Formats: sequence, C-alpha cells, structure tokens
Amino acid sequence: MARLNRPSRICQGGASYRREPAHPRYRICRDEPVGRGREKRLHGQAAVPRFAGVTTQVPYCSLPRDQSNVRYEYGPDSFAHAGVPAGETIELSWNESTIYPGTSRNFWVHVPALYEPTQPAALMVFQVGPCYLDPKGDVRGGIVLDNLVHRGDIPVTIGVFVDPGVFDDVEDADDRKNRNAEYDAFDERYVTFLLTEIIPQVTRCYSITEDPDQWGICGGSSGGNCAFTAAWLRPDAFRNVIGCLSSFAEMPDGNPYPELIRSVPPKLLRIFMQAGHRDLHWNEPGWNWLANNLSVAAALAEAG
Repeated sequence: MARLNRPSRICQGGASYRREPAHPRYRICRDEPVGRGREKRLHGQAAVPRFAGVTTQVPYCSLPRDQSNVRYEYGPDSFAHAGVPAGETIELSWNESTIYPGTSRNFWVHVPALYEPTQPAALMVFQVGPCYLDPKGDVRGGIVLDNLVHRGDIPVTIGVFVDPGVFDDVEDADDRKNRNAEYDAFDERYVTFLLTEIIPQVTRCYSITEDPDQWGICGGSSGGNCAFTAAWLRPDAFRNVIGCLSSFAEMPDGNPYPELIRSVPPKLLRIFMQAGHRDLHWNEPGWNWLANNLSVAAALAEAG
C-alpha cells in the first residue's frame, strides 16, 4: 500500500519536498488520519501511531452550504518575519518558443538569500506564476520558500514561476490564451518546453542541482494536471508534484490516469494532491473535478 504522510508547508496547505531515501512506491500526502499500523508525520516528526491509544482532537467547525466566501487562515510561513532575509525575484520574458511558436510569456525566478553559487540549489517550478508568487495572494510562494529555507526545513530552493503563453497577434481575449493547450494536453510538449527553453535560462545564471529528487513542479486547476503530466512523463527530471484542484476532468481525451496508473509499474514520484469537496460539478455525474481527483488518488494508493 502507499505511504500516507501529513502535508507540510511548501505552500498554503501544500507539501514540502525535502529529500528522503528513495522509496519504490508512490507517496500520497493527504490531510487525513491514517490507518492502523501506519505512522502519521507532522512537519517531518513521527507522531505516535493511532493504535497506541493517543488521539489528536481538532475543534468542530460546521461549514456553510455556500462556501463562496470561505477562506482558510494563513499559516505562519505565509508571512514575512523579522530576521528572515527576503530572497531576490527577477522577471524575465520569453517569446522565441519553438515548441509553442507565436507565443510570448513572462516568468519569474525567486532566489533565496541563503543561495550560494558553489552549492547547487534545488528547483521548484510553479505554473501560472503570478498567482503563486504574489506576496499578497493566496499562496505567496516566494515568502514561503524564504521561511522554509531559512529554517532549514527544505534545502536552498530556487523557485521558477512561469506564466502560460499568449498569442500577441490575436485580439480576442480568450483566443489569445494558450493556457489550456499547454496545461491540459497529455503529451511531453510542456515538460520539454520547460526543460529546453525555460530552465536553461535559469541555469545560465544560477547553479541548480541535476538530482531529480530535488526537482519539484506545482500547479493548480489545469496547472495541477499539467504538473502531474510533466512528472509522470519525465520522472527523470521531476520527482515531486503538488497539484491543487487539478482539472483532470478537462483533459481533451478524458482523464487517462486512473487506468494508466494501475497498468504500469510504480514510478519514483512523491505526489501531494489537494481538492475541495465542492469543486466544480462536485455532485454531478460528468465533468466532476472532485471525483476525478479522488479517482487518481485511489489509483495511486491501489497501485502500491
């Protein structure tokens, strides 16, 4: 069976990817109690197994039926703290893609203050860059990386925050976006785009480890299944995945993963999946975002 870990703190409600000894099975991180005989881990510390008679109680909270205005409180790592030096963020642009010709985009590189050129850094790539980088946004990725690196919870990690491409010569606001074509496709184009067009611009300026165990990729909505696909097809490059509310339901030919995961040997991936129980079409038979995420998580667990 898969090993279930408590998520730690790479982003709001997300998971870190600190290096651990290689494990031949998937690790699925879920914010739930785990079963008899398995350890529960909180921020890297082993807790007492449930069968020892120790129970952790949390306050009861009734969720309103209309959750449109419900927001979780931020954890402490989502705020800048005195004594934690802020990293440097630089903005770059790219309009010479051969994989997605005609597109242009911006991307941002966040370098923690503790980075030393003589010590290759770990790498974390975020899709829809500004949403994850904005210091006043929902994730505040740069601030979280600064806090985790400063405390030593993760190795020095450079964050790369990439926007989806747009066609500058197209006037229609929807038609000019290449987001879904890049993120929802089940092929190697996007991960190849990262490996051959975006990341080389980062490695020209900064020292990045070549160890895939220290490379991660993150995204939400279509960016979540994009991150999953990138790591699934190229585990030699990315072995750590964070998918928030992934849009598996929106993949053009349907969600391939529940069947595919069960049909191939397990891959050396660490995967954190998050989904809201009232995500899009949560109580409908088709295009159900929640059901598709649960199906992928179940397939990973059953595949062992």
